[in-house]
Amino acid sequence: MRRLAMATVALFVLAHPVRADEEKVPLDKVPKAVLEAAKKRFPKAEAVGASKEAENGKTVYEVELKEGGKTIDVTLTPEGTITVIEKQIDAKDLPKAVAETLDKQYPKATVKIFEEVTAVKEGKEVIDFYEALLVTADKKEIEVQIAVDGKVKKVEEKKPEKKEQK
Repeated sequence: MRRLAMATVALFVLAHPVRADEEKVPLDKVPKAVLEAAKKRFPKAEAVGASKEAENGKTVYEVELKEGGKTIDVTLTPEGTITVIEKQIDAKDLPKAVAETLDKQYPKATVKIFEEVTAVKEGKEVIDFYEALLVTADKKEIEVQIAVDGKVKKVEEKKPEKKEQK
C-alpha cells in the first residue's frame, strides 16, 4: 500500500484522454443546464473542459472540473441531470478491501490515478465502484474497476493511441 500511496502523490493529476467516440465541446457551447447543474453540485470547482458522446443511443455531456488540485468528471444529460460522478481520490481514501485487492493482485504496479465512481439515480448518489489506472511491472497500462467489497469488476488494458499514417 505504501508504494501505491507514494505513486499517487508523485502523479498527482492525470487528465483523461478523450475516447474516440467523444467529441470535445468548448465550454461556451455546452448547454446552460449542463454547466449550471455541474457548478451547483460542485460550487467550489472550476470547469476546465467538456465533451459529449452517445451513451446507449442518447447524448450525454461530461464536464471536467478541478477542485483542490483534483479532477472531477461529471456526466450529465443535455437537460442537466447528473448520472455519474468520477472523483479523483488519494490512496488513503480507498476502502480497505479495495486497497488490499490492489496490493494483492498488482503488487509491483505503479498508480497513475484512483477514482471513486458514483452512480446517480433519481437524485441519490451511491458509490458504484473504484477505478485505478495502473502501470504493471511489465509496462502495460490497465484500468481496474473494483467494487466497494474488493471484488474486481473489470480489467481493461489501455492500448497506446496510434497515429494514422498517410
